[in-house]
Amino acid sequence: MARAIRTQVAIVGAGPAGLMLAYLLHRENIDSVVIENRSRDYVTHRVRAGVLEQGTVDLMAATGVGDRVKREGLIHHGIEIRFEGEGHRIALSDLTGGRAITIYGQQELVKDLIEARLETGRPLWFEVSEAHIEGIDAQAPLVRCVKDGERHEIHAEFIAGCDGFHGISRESLPAGLRRVYEREYPFGWVGILAEVAPSSDELIYAYHDRGFALHSLRTPELSRLYVQCDPHDTIDQWPDARIWDELHQRFAMPGGWVLREGPIVEKSITPMRSFVAEPMQHGRLFLAGDAAHIVPPTGAKGLNLAIADVRDLAASLVDRFRHGRSTALDGYSRRRLQHVWKVQHFSYWMTTMLHRFPEDRDGFQRQLQLGQLRYLVGSRAAQTSLAENYVGLIESGPA
Repeated sequence: MARAIRTQVAIVGAGPAGLMLAYLLHRENIDSVVIENRSRDYVTHRVRAGVLEQGTVDLMAATGVGDRVKREGLIHHGIEIRFEGEGHRIALSDLTGGRAITIYGQQELVKDLIEARLETGRPLWFEVSEAHIEGIDAQAPLVRCVKDGERHEIHAEFIAGCDGFHGISRESLPAGLRRVYEREYPFGWVGILAEVAPSSDELIYAYHDRGFALHSLRTPELSRLYVQCDPHDTIDQWPDARIWDELHQRFAMPGGWVLREGPIVEKSITPMRSFVAEPMQHGRLFLAGDAAHIVPPTGAKGLNLAIADVRDLAASLVDRFRHGRSTALDGYSRRRLQHVWKVQHFSYWMTTMLHRFPEDRDGFQRQLQLGQLRYLVGSRAAQTSLAENYVGLIESGPA
């Protein structure tokens, strides 16, 4: 016999999207249950995104979970585009009225949100199994799952699918309704976390004949670096010495710029894809974050796009519960997809401009890329467009 639990919103997934949604709803005294199939240790230690848009940081500060990011986050007012042996700074803040980015690891944001959730006393279940969603076309849908060997039925008024690309939520939409747009890229990234102080005060995006490279960081003592690779490579094909050699070559500049080396404490290969599933809602089920869309990491948009989704969804649910109005909730998918495609375009543009394509045998693509890059660094208008997208496009939110 399953144990029945009743709540207003059942949230599937305890990543940044699910946890932020739960926190925003709690602030409006709206009850929720959050379930996650992974362990707490797993979600707080997986190294993922680390660039927060201005809007993400502003939301954290406004809602009371921004104390640690304010203390420990590293504010950056520009990025560097490096090609043909020269670096070109894009002055993000100067071009966007003072807006900036903040370096703060996704796992740190998740830790903050877990602590905030636990303080509320509302349910947060890790390591659930056999989860599936039922009755999204009914007035009271439910999520069935197993927690600590006991079966549960979570009866809710609405369900938020925040469980990522491989989760159950998207597949719970009627098959005949779903439409998928996808692009697989012919390259991936080898990503490393190295115990060494960053070699630059700002991120460096490097275009090179050998392929793309990115210099980022997580803290003043930890560098995060990426190098373009074949998507079919295995990590065994990338010993530490090879990674550092490629990074040195791709970041090389006349005049003695030095890339600092240090012990590599983590490394992995990330495939590159663009993905959008439509619609992002049906009946009583709403998708947010990677459950509905994936962007290549070149534009640093994935985490921020997920937070933007749940900010909109939370406001729409509040309007429904507080005032009985469904207009904002009914328009959630339309609004979000309009924004998602803008972000997809920016991420696609950054990706195709900065990566070498293996099929470019006659060099045509390379010349187009160099033309784009030269135009970018020589045009304030082009730099403003990049900067506005990079720090985060300003949204009006639900009407």
